[in-house]
Amino acid sequence: MIAQIKLLRNLTRGCVALATITVSAHTLAGQTGAPAGTPTLKGGKLTSTGCWIPDKVEEKPGLKGGPLLRLADGSILATAKNNCCISQDEGKTWTDYPIFAEPGRYAIDAQRALVRTRRGVVILAFANTEENSFKWQQAILDAPGAIRPTYAVRSLDGGKTWQEPQKLHNDYTGAIRDMIETRDGNVVFTTMMMRHNPGRHATVTFTSKDDGKSWVQSNVIDMGGVGDHSGVIEATIEQLRDGRIWMLLRTNWGKFWEAFSTDEGLSWKNIQPTKIDASSSPGMLKRLQSGRLVLVWNRYYPEGKNEVPLKGGGGSYAEVPASWQRAELSIMFSGDDGKTWSKPVVIARMPEGVKGSVTYARILEARPGELWITAGSNPLKIKLQEKDFN
Repeated sequence: MIAQIKLLRNLTRGCVALATITVSAHTLAGQTGAPAGTPTLKGGKLTSTGCWIPDKVEEKPGLKGGPLLRLADGSILATAKNNCCISQDEGKTWTDYPIFAEPGRYAIDAQRALVRTRRGVVILAFANTEENSFKWQQAILDAPGAIRPTYAVRSLDGGKTWQEPQKLHNDYTGAIRDMIETRDGNVVFTTMMMRHNPGRHATVTFTSKDDGKSWVQSNVIDMGGVGDHSGVIEATIEQLRDGRIWMLLRTNWGKFWEAFSTDEGLSWKNIQPTKIDASSSPGMLKRLQSGRLVLVWNRYYPEGKNEVPLKGGGGSYAEVPASWQRAELSIMFSGDDGKTWSKPVVIARMPEGVKGSVTYARILEARPGELWITAGSNPLKIKLQEKDFN
């Protein structure tokens, strides 16, 4: 145990962002433009599940959770359990199509990613929880032998039928959060690989140059850490105007970290903390048809506060205590590829005493400037107009 404590201490010193949990709200706000500010208490309304949303946000019942796609014929595609779900009426009703010929072999994790390529191929990336094996042992700060493989599967007919899934790696996959098609027509998605001795998580991407027929793995982004929720994890990506792909990574260190790829996701470098404050929760970054970037995420502090309960430390969750603020979901926009951002605005809040969270957001730009956002365990299903949040 003495050796483990020394290892934990040394690793903690190596995670350069760990001191961020003690800095001020103003410093944490950094790139987001301002401290959390006065909470939005006036106006607004409650959704059918008891979540507060602003007046300019509308509830959109019927939406499926997780990623959503607009197909060429105008229908909406989602996945639920082991089915592909297609809606012809803007998400009010759905028709299910099985994804697997042998459904007993697969169980799609809730954190998955979808894309429809310009050539019409629909690709789903998922972790197979049917093969899940994970037992965290606090005494050794690790989960030996943990597995939950990453798979990709394709549909050539808009989600009605699917090919045989491809296993891309066998390591434990914490979550798969995002997938894009680049301007050069390559598909890139983010996934994870657990590392050991001690246990922590790392991020990796896969790139396909042939609409998902074959895949190439990137370098593994491993910034250390100790704990069953530690490391750099649950990444979101988007292509910048200069061709680079920008990655934002969830951490326990008070901010998103970032990485950049100049070769279509085959390698990642310039891995460092951003100035965007964040709780230990993932964000979702998307390029809108206006050309702006949008980020939806959980800030480090609730709006109007400069303190928050911390969770974990000593290898329990992570090597340091962290904010797990998931009661408020915020949005902001950037017109210069993330150099500056609009003032963050809370678009959903769980009132005190109401169970649930508003986190793990997904975004579909259903039509130019109209964003459909799903999130949380409550769950949240809303739409808003980009122009209302400039």
